[in-house]
Amino acid sequence: MEDDQYTSDSGSELSEYWIDTFLGIKGHEYFCDIDIEYITDKFNLTGLNEQVERISQVIDYIIDETDVSQLTDELREIYDSNARVLYGLVHARFILTPRGLQRMMEKYKKADFGYCARVHCQLQHLLPVGLSDICGVCSVKLYCPRCEDLYNPKSSRHAMIDGAFFGTSFPAMFFQQYPHLQPSHPTERYVPKMFGFKIHEYAKLARWQEQQRRSLQKRLADRGLETINTANGYVYPEDDDDEGDEEMEEQS
Repeated sequence: MEDDQYTSDSGSELSEYWIDTFLGIKGHEYFCDIDIEYITDKFNLTGLNEQVERISQVIDYIIDETDVSQLTDELREIYDSNARVLYGLVHARFILTPRGLQRMMEKYKKADFGYCARVHCQLQHLLPVGLSDICGVCSVKLYCPRCEDLYNPKSSRHAMIDGAFFGTSFPAMFFQQYPHLQPSHPTERYVPKMFGFKIHEYAKLARWQEQQRRSLQKRLADRGLETINTANGYVYPEDDDDEGDEEMEEQS
């Protein structure tokens, strides 16, 4: 990457057009608008040249320093694809800054990221989060600060967004900045009942034991071992004891 700091007129019609077009794509509602000055500051791009090819040209493409009319359709497609990746990676860094957190807070209040599907969370607003800071590892997930669990986006358009474009630290940083927005944990829990009566604890224990038995059977079957002797709810491999006895006899 060149050492020169990139500069551009933030009022450029094409730069606004590209960013507005990117943000206007269906499924990109999770993204916020990044300041042009932030994108053009080389300090904020540290290390990204290893993840985005032709980063100098891509930045020029985003900020309207490229004569698009001189590009072939193939090259323009390459620039546009790289520009989307670069914008996403810079976005993950921008939303950890005060200005970025402010813009994401406005989107959070408007529930742009959706609501928690859990009934007892009472339509709690969600936040986007990545499970990795590396592109291509996992798609974006949604974090509920009330039940503190993760959910997949309902829309397939949102599910295609890379989680690295939001990073693994965003929700924690968000509530560090805005602790007053941290909701209280739900106190209600769903209790399974039959005809209005709670299920007996012994029934839960029996279901758990059956689940453990089937799990053990599967593990033994995966290893090619037959399963017999199901006394007391446990399953033992048929030949393990015999093999152990033979080894003891040989050693003696």
